[in-house]
Amino acid sequence: MSVSQQPVSKISSSSYRIGTGQSFGTFGELLQGVFEDETNFLVTLPIARYSKASFISHVEIEEIEVFPSYKKKSQQLASQILHHFGLPAGGYLKIESELPEGKGLASSSADLVATARSIEECFQIEIPMELLETLMSKIEPSDGVMYPGIVSYCHRKVELYRFMGSLPSITIIGIDEGGEVDTLDFNRIPKEFTLEEKKEYFQLHQQITLAIQEQDLETVGKVATRSAVLNQRFQPKANLDLIMELSDSIGGLGVAVAHSGTYLGLLLSSIDPQYEEKYRKAYEYLSKLDKEMLICHSLNFEEGLESC
Repeated sequence: MSVSQQPVSKISSSSYRIGTGQSFGTFGELLQGVFEDETNFLVTLPIARYSKASFISHVEIEEIEVFPSYKKKSQQLASQILHHFGLPAGGYLKIESELPEGKGLASSSADLVATARSIEECFQIEIPMELLETLMSKIEPSDGVMYPGIVSYCHRKVELYRFMGSLPSITIIGIDEGGEVDTLDFNRIPKEFTLEEKKEYFQLHQQITLAIQEQDLETVGKVATRSAVLNQRFQPKANLDLIMELSDSIGGLGVAVAHSGTYLGLLLSSIDPQYEEKYRKAYEYLSKLDKEMLICHSLNFEEGLESC
């Protein structure tokens, strides 16, 4: 029986340490594009769905064994962190996630951040944000799920562009159009933007920055919808027009998409006086499309909702 299969009470306390950590995911992005200086960016939509990591450091083994075994990126990050801090190199890492993989919900980024936090707790250390981003950048482009709020994030560089804050809760009624998208492969594909498009992305970024400051959900929804439309030539969503029409008909906020994934969803303000009626209509309509559905809620960090 391996150490990971034994009850913790049966393992000598002098030979192991345990830590846990978690990270939220995102429902695609509120906005994703490029500025005139060729900076690629995205604006996150944090949701209350999580990746959770448990790490057991054990002095009697020399490598990290990861469960499930295909979570190689998390294994790689764990090894990098342990090496950087001169910590024992062996242990057991378990990842449990509520985020579908390959769908554009930041599942891989959330796995990595949760892994880092489990090691922080295990050894009672603090990993500086800049170091975490540097280590993650060696693995893949990443979303800004290490920050407690909505951020504008340079996903290819793996660095913060701007911390934007929080919004009142939004409900996302999402559908999955099927298949999977590999983040690395998607980001390798050359994408040409016109000068007019780059200028529009800058304007949209300015609009959503102000909208978040002013807690203006209507403008946030409009920006998200426009970003979804602009993304159609890169990762088209077959049901985008349909969901846009549905949102207009019931008075929704608009549409958000996973720009490099397979999900798109209708946005509703959870504090709308007509929320229940709008939700019922949207759910009934979308449930008839014979698509995998995902209902989730954005995180309002100012209300103290769990964010890490």
